[in-house]
Amino acid sequence: MTATTTGPTLTAPARPSAGRGSRLRWGVTDGLTVAKRNLIAYSRTPALLVFAVIQPVMFVLLFRYVFGGAIHVPVPGGYVSYLTPGIIGQSAAFASFGTAVGLAREIQKGVVDRYRSMPMARSAVLVGRLIADTLRMILTVLVLLGVSAAVGFRFHNGFWPAVGMIALAVAFGVTICAVSAYIGFAIRDEESVASFGLIWLFPLTFVSSAFVPVQSMPGWLQAFANNQPVTIVIDEMRALALGGPLVLHGWQSAVWLGGILAVFLPLAVRAYRRV
Repeated sequence: MTATTTGPTLTAPARPSAGRGSRLRWGVTDGLTVAKRNLIAYSRTPALLVFAVIQPVMFVLLFRYVFGGAIHVPVPGGYVSYLTPGIIGQSAAFASFGTAVGLAREIQKGVVDRYRSMPMARSAVLVGRLIADTLRMILTVLVLLGVSAAVGFRFHNGFWPAVGMIALAVAFGVTICAVSAYIGFAIRDEESVASFGLIWLFPLTFVSSAFVPVQSMPGWLQAFANNQPVTIVIDEMRALALGGPLVLHGWQSAVWLGGILAVFLPLAVRAYRRV
């Protein structure tokens, strides 16, 4: 007869049980700590920030000077005023690519496993990534506004609507980051996520009112372009920047962004739990 011995089971140290308020404070504190870690990583690899800004700046300059003379739009300031809200909305959405790749990289390198061995809120991984990427997104939007102003863009609707346009762009980017977080957790492989990349975002951004009026598209394509979230959000941003009706696209934008978050945040959390 052989004797079977079992060693002690190693488990992650746990925080003492506490009420909902304490758990919420811990979650916020841990999320901010993870966000700080991600921001330090950005500061130590500044090329990440540079490349994140260069691409949208190139879009502004190319569309402004290559296509601007051929596209005529009935808005104050001409095509550059029409283009800038579209580029900012597109760039806020494209910034979410870093969310998916970053999470997949951390899964592959075992960072997420190390987090799980620590007495920290499990939500901090997702919350911290979203906070850091939101700050990176705000930096990109501000740089784009500076470049756009240098090539002729001006706000025509006052200070607070301008702030509202920037806030809506950031909210749109955070919403798309939630979708990208789900993609990163679901696919898990950095190369696969990088290959998948922005394929799903390109049709949404280019078949929209971001760069040209929807009326210039074929009739069968206008139905899709007019009723998809990128067009609705960018039209609202354009109205905030240049003046125009806000109510219709305002509530439609809120419904779209709230609906996307309501669907993809739980999906991202569920995919994270399966990692």
